[in-house]
Amino acid sequence: MVLEHAVINIKPGLDQEFEAALTEARSVVAESDGFISLNLHRGIESPDQYLLMIQWRTLEDHTVGFRQSERFTRWRALIGSYFESPPEVIHLSPVEGLV
Repeated sequence: MVLEHAVINIKPGLDQEFEAALTEARSVVAESDGFISLNLHRGIESPDQYLLMIQWRTLEDHTVGFRQSERFTRWRALIGSYFESPPEVIHLSPVEGLV
């Protein structure tokens, strides 16, 4: 399992619209092979900052299967206009014995 960790800063005042768009975009990413789950958390101190976490079966399911597909284009069309700056994305793997 691979965890995609994306810090997303949105344009101020668009939180409700962004969250609604992400609800729709979730169904797009969920169609992808290797998709396991999606969670979104909103900043308390910085309410225009979100942490998006998507679990994938493999890194390639995200970086190739999703990112190089038409689904990624639809995903970005739904939520990309809300971004203040490009998301900061890293991938993580579980630490055995601590998960």
